Amino acid sequence: MHAAVSPIADATLARRLAAEGLGTMALLAIVIGSGIMGERLAGGNIAIALMGNTLATGAGLVVLITIFGPVSGAHFNPAVTLVASLRRELPWRVACAYVATQLIGAFLGVWLAHAMFAEPLLQVSGKLRDGPGQALSEFVATFGLIAAICGAARLRPQAVPSIVGLYIVSAYWFTASTSFANPAVTLARSLSDSFAGIAPGSVPVFLAVQLAGAAAASMVFHWLLQENAAP
Repeated sequence: MHAAVSPIADATLARRLAAEGLGTMALLAIVIGSGIMGERLAGGNIAIALMGNTLATGAGLVVLITIFGPVSGAHFNPAVTLVASLRRELPWRVACAYVATQLIGAFLGVWLAHAMFAEPLLQVSGKLRDGPGQALSEFVATFGLIAAICGAARLRPQAVPSIVGLYIVSAYWFTASTSFANPAVTLARSLSDSFAGIAPGSVPVFLAVQLAGAAAASMVFHWLLQENAAP
């Protein structure tokens, strides 16, 4: 779903899982690390800190999808993997392995960011992200992400990395939740009491609406982008 091109035909499952794990680890290191750096340098200006977090995440996604997409599809996101399975692009057995690897990579990425900034490795976020607006934001953010991937993969596959990166940059600012749009990212960010964290109590609602948004976008864009049947 995420890849600029289809995964290489001879990529073994081990290589695909390695790509998913490394890519997700790098993504979380970028999200958490840029959040810590942004907060330290912004002098209390939250908008400046968020801008640094945003630009690093969007740019990082373009790079990660470009280099890992040809190997695994560069999902880095259980919601994307779920949609690929629903569309029968990925067997359920492989999808489960993808999700497990994404989760492991996400947790390792958080700890890597903490280590780089000399922060305690084990943390729990105290940053509450509650309320109907936050839940709606995550539904919209995930719906839009899946829409961007489906549309780009169908209409302009070479542009998938840049389109996904640009969408996330945009969604950081037009959603109240700053667009997590990723269950693995959400769970991992609960283990960082930093600028990019989310309190564990806020996680279940985020996960539920992210999966709902992904499923809804999959259905809508399957219908919207399907080719007309021959007369």
